[in-house]
Amino acid sequence: MTVTREDAWELLKEYNQDEGHLRHALAVEACMRYFASKSGEDEDMWGLAGLVHDLDWERVSDKEPENHTKLAAAVLEEKGYPREVIRAVQAHGWGICSDVEPLSEMEKTLYSVDELTGLVMTTALVRPSRSLSDLTVKSVKKKWKDKRFAAGVDRELIERGTAMMGIELSDLIDGVIQAMRSIEKDLGLGAS
Repeated sequence: MTVTREDAWELLKEYNQDEGHLRHALAVEACMRYFASKSGEDEDMWGLAGLVHDLDWERVSDKEPENHTKLAAAVLEEKGYPREVIRAVQAHGWGICSDVEPLSEMEKTLYSVDELTGLVMTTALVRPSRSLSDLTVKSVKKKWKDKRFAAGVDRELIERGTAMMGIELSDLIDGVIQAMRSIEKDLGLGAS
């Protein structure tokens, strides 16, 4: 069975109703596609992993956050998703709610960009333009240093991810900004 992007989007909406969660999924999907393209990897496969990575979040976050990624993996397996996507979903929670270590480039990238999309989005939202079009790496790094800003973003996790990927933090931030710019309107950013 071949899983399409439309299948993944419908499944995600079945499990998630919060607009913020859906926008986060779109942001991570865009980042995964961007980095797959830069690496010559399968953009559709990487995009699927990004889109469904938090499939189970709304079902488990309040009562049993330690089960995050576990329910998603079971649902995705039942629906016939590729093993690489399922493993990437599990690995993005490594050290938090999963013991599946990110090993492939797709897994390492998902692990790294997941949290960073939140920081980039929040940084854009506090700008006068509320846009990614004029957001710079320097602006994001300035907010990065303020631990009270977007306090829920695990900066150490992102640093571990960049080390696993073998890239500089500035390069990861730049890639996330570039990727998210392509879907700025879908994220509720920019001019109305």
